[in-house]
Amino acid sequence: MRNFLPYTARLLLFIAGMAGIFSCSKGPALHDRDEMLEFSVDTLVFDTVFTTVGSVTRHFKVFNRHPNDMVIRSIRLAGGPESPFRINVDGIAGPEIRDYTLRANDSMFVFVEVTIDPLEEDNPLVVPDSIVFITENARQDVNLLAWGQDVHLLDSVTITTRTWTSGKPYLIYNSLLVDTGQVLTIEEGVQIYLHRFSTIYVAGTLLVKGTVENPVVFQGDRLETMYRDIPGQWNGLYFLNGSGEHELENMVVRNASSGIHMGNLFTGDPAPRISLRNVIIEHMTYSGLSSIGGTVRAENLLITDCGRYSILLTLGGDYHFLHCTVANYWAYTARSTPAVLIADHYRVSDDQVLTADLVAAEFGNCIIDGRKETELGLSRWNEEGLFGYRFSSCYLKAPPDLFANDPEHFENIFTDTDPGFVSLYDPPDFTLLPEAFARDKGDWEIAQQVPFDLAGNSRLVDGAPDLGAYETIPEK
Repeated sequence: MRNFLPYTARLLLFIAGMAGIFSCSKGPALHDRDEMLEFSVDTLVFDTVFTTVGSVTRHFKVFNRHPNDMVIRSIRLAGGPESPFRINVDGIAGPEIRDYTLRANDSMFVFVEVTIDPLEEDNPLVVPDSIVFITENARQDVNLLAWGQDVHLLDSVTITTRTWTSGKPYLIYNSLLVDTGQVLTIEEGVQIYLHRFSTIYVAGTLLVKGTVENPVVFQGDRLETMYRDIPGQWNGLYFLNGSGEHELENMVVRNASSGIHMGNLFTGDPAPRISLRNVIIEHMTYSGLSSIGGTVRAENLLITDCGRYSILLTLGGDYHFLHCTVANYWAYTARSTPAVLIADHYRVSDDQVLTADLVAAEFGNCIIDGRKETELGLSRWNEEGLFGYRFSSCYLKAPPDLFANDPEHFENIFTDTDPGFVSLYDPPDFTLLPEAFARDKGDWEIAQQVPFDLAGNSRLVDGAPDLGAYETIPEK
């Protein structure tokens, strides 16, 4: 979802330019290769680095493959003290290290970091340099390449009413609070990055106005390829009791601990109310959507890859899910909890259990699927209170005895085979195959309430809507 060019494409764009940039620093080299160093890389590349913040530390190895010791007269940054890069050779900091002896048939590590000054530019920029190695008779180098991105940096702030627009991304350090009575509006295409352990707390109102073509994206600030789908990089979005009417449309929340959490205990303020439309929540260590007595209306919600619960509804509440897909194929650890758990209580401790009415938990034309044999849990504590739930025209990964002969709570339920997703892994794709079981199984009246799917396609063109968040488009 990032609006940056893919890593490989960006390298290709600049490879010719890099040759010209670095050629002037190479100088003469020995023709006798028996006297030259070897390197584990010829170019050390940093993926997008946010300005002022600094990068992760990267490294490469330098080898002396020869039977004699080699004295490296100088290891230095070509850009000198003004370079945005920093080097460290076996504990010795740069920008220049002199007279370093590399033993015969030995190697050493060179560690590199980079910090890029703000340039007041919206688009990413390339920042080059090189590390020059001078031995007795040779001059060699390793190229350095970083991609810099200016950001709006927000560090431990409480904000009042404002609008975030696309352009420079927003980077949140040490959490952010939308204050009571204030409104944060986020326009289409905005990219929000959160540093480790950071949270967005909402005591006021959050309005997210993404579009299908340009969704709003919340994710961690580790942009290296290996962190693309690693959960737990930040905490999540937390909506507090007493906050406003939240409307979240066309947005992606990824790689957090709890994607969207609603509500808190021991307060007289009303629980949060949230409308979710065209929302993707993926790669969470704990839960995708969790609520303590809240109110939710969700349309075209996709939740995947959660360590415990995809949807956790506790202490009652009022919930309506239409054309949603839950596909919990979490693979990092064993998961003992169902993908969806609905409860009228919240266990504070072994001695204290709070209860409240479950006014409604309604699911229509939805898919609830995952690795476990049973991915739906219902937990009632107070037999005297309300416990209203209903599943209509849904695929449920659950044994038939859970819903058989219970027309009050289950109508037109499918569980015969898997739904027919295109792919569960590498990369996952939760659209439906042309021959998928979940195709054309949806209820027409429910589909009319949500006539377009998560990708913006009409559900009503063929008269037989599919289950879940995506509609399969018939071939012409």
